[in-house]
Amino acid sequence: MYRYVIEDEQHVLPFNEPASLLTIGLKPLKLHQEDMLLDYFGDEVQLGGTFSSPEEIVAVQGESIVYRDNLWFDLEFFRYFMERARKEKRAVRAAFSAADNAYHNYTLPLSTDFVEAFDAEGNAIYMMDLYYFPDGYTTDIAPVVVPSDSHEIGFYSVPDFMTMKQGNLTHYTPMRSVVSIETWVHVYFASIIFTNFARAGRLDRQIETSVFKNLELLWKAVLEQKQILRSSATVKIGTGCSIDPSAIITGPAKIGNNVSIGAGCVIDNCTIGDNVTIDAGCVMMMSTVGNNCFLPFRASLYLTHVMENTIIAQNTCLQMCVIGRNSFVGAGNTFTDFNLIAQKPIRAVDQTGDLREAGQIVLGSAIGHNCRVGSGMVVMPGRMIESDVVLVASPTRRVISRTITFDESDHHFVRGGDVHHRFYPRPGETEDDDMALVEDW
Repeated sequence: MYRYVIEDEQHVLPFNEPASLLTIGLKPLKLHQEDMLLDYFGDEVQLGGTFSSPEEIVAVQGESIVYRDNLWFDLEFFRYFMERARKEKRAVRAAFSAADNAYHNYTLPLSTDFVEAFDAEGNAIYMMDLYYFPDGYTTDIAPVVVPSDSHEIGFYSVPDFMTMKQGNLTHYTPMRSVVSIETWVHVYFASIIFTNFARAGRLDRQIETSVFKNLELLWKAVLEQKQILRSSATVKIGTGCSIDPSAIITGPAKIGNNVSIGAGCVIDNCTIGDNVTIDAGCVMMMSTVGNNCFLPFRASLYLTHVMENTIIAQNTCLQMCVIGRNSFVGAGNTFTDFNLIAQKPIRAVDQTGDLREAGQIVLGSAIGHNCRVGSGMVVMPGRMIESDVVLVASPTRRVISRTITFDESDHHFVRGGDVHHRFYPRPGETEDDDMALVEDW
């Protein structure tokens, strides 16, 4: 079995980095794809080559998998696709139904890489750059439609005026997930909705359908004298961790190695990487925190993805945001997620630079890599702060009402600002002093 990779060099804003290098969950997307194929195929899969565009797949030989490296999909999606593909005994291409609620709400908005088509029954589908060839390339490629089998889960009960249609904010939690990482919003969907929410949805489905799962959960809870969602059956903790007895951790949750969690912390359905320090009073709900991050006291994360080596300072509230690696978000910042006057879906920038509706009535903002954000700022929904930007709090820099580019970074205008280097330039530009894209701090 060979695997061929279609490389996508398009940079994702505001990170100024190809999707394959971005951390989705706890791993760079490229590593996630490789590990997943290794889990499924074992040692029988090997790299066959790389392509710069889908048109080059005519060079595929033998039994092969071909995928675009900005395509995030989970193991359940890939397993379903492969089982159907091998039964077809012909060249196939992964697709999803246009009527599928989960894909319609999270995979399609802001995306440009999917190809609209129709299945044999005339139903609208969208095809993606994920192929299986049993014996080399052929032009006769049939679609394999992968259903998400999603179900709706409420996550917030609010007055009707905030949602327009219903009193509960809900998400469609899929059993199988796929998204093309073209914007920061797709990073959010993949890391939060398709990972943490989907994990909770799968647990709910197992509880509904499996007597053995119910017995396992009950046995662990009785044995450990804990509530079911706080037992080791749903909360997975790595080695070398220090967790204060007063901390409340509710599953399903996954905590890495050498993690320190202080007194009074509340952690609900979160994914936490290795070597993370979470100080007293922090609240984290349905969020993902990458390796080597630090959250001082009373920091709050709600449906937020934080990449590795980042600090979120005390009393800062992040809601439905994505924060890049090696960044610092100062104390007392608030990232809002709701249009106060016009209650309509938040707009975000797509891959072409156009503002389009992201399909979400509530959505936060994104900060790139190697950013420094001062204290006491308010960031409005859907905005971006480009990589390598420094924002210094001042009377004129309190409310971030539009996207901030590197050219507007405050380090250009303050004394001593030249010590801050640029590590993540835009395509065609170069980093400062030809330094490597790693900051030692």
